[in-house]
Amino acid sequence: MGDRDRLHELRQQAHNAGIEGNSKMTEEQLREALRRVAKGEQPQMAKHEAKR
Repeated sequence: MGDRDRLHELRQQAHNAGIEGNSKMTEEQLREALRRVAKGEQPQMAKHEAKR
């Protein structure tokens, strides 16, 4: 899978997890936010913390 495909898949997963407005997040930020949501954190808080 290419980098673009992987990033697209992560963005789709983030969207499905309720992380809105993730188009400017990096791959690393997306992974961190998804990890936080999986642990029970609210999607928008996970996004905010991942972008720090």
